[in-house]
Amino acid sequence: MTTLPVESTYFVKTYRSKTSRPDGSADGSAIIALYSDEPRSCSLFHRLKYEEVWHFYAGDPIRLVLLYPDKTSKEVILGSDFTKGELIQFTVPANVWQAGEIVKGGEWGLFGCTMSPGFTGEIFEGGYYSDLINDFPDRADDIKRLAVPAEHEKSMPKGYEN
Repeated sequence: MTTLPVESTYFVKTYRSKTSRPDGSADGSAIIALYSDEPRSCSLFHRLKYEEVWHFYAGDPIRLVLLYPDKTSKEVILGSDFTKGELIQFTVPANVWQAGEIVKGGEWGLFGCTMSPGFTGEIFEGGYYSDLINDFPDRADDIKRLAVPAEHEKSMPKGYEN
């Protein structure tokens, strides 16, 4: 696994469709990824122009923090304990700020993400603290911990595909 630029998730590409859209981007893509406590692996705040489907596979539950365009927020726990309301799959809507991490006290969680159209760097925007805090003051702790550091780029490298 390698680290996904900007957002910091450990991942490996598992699928990229051979068919493409009129703009040349792949019809679909998939990754398997890992969040861990040590070494730290998480997904810093970012938003995508298209929906992204998350799939929980194994390990400790994963926490997603979602910041919606209408200035509401939501927390989703992906995991296998349905009695606790954990979800095995969840779709993050397009243009919703998202960040993810292993739940507090967890060691690791394995998951996958699929997209159609497929992921490209052009559909990605990282979220700085200054981009998010005014609209989501109720999520200040999450934003402080999971915002893209101000000294880092918030765009994927030109031409990046996972």
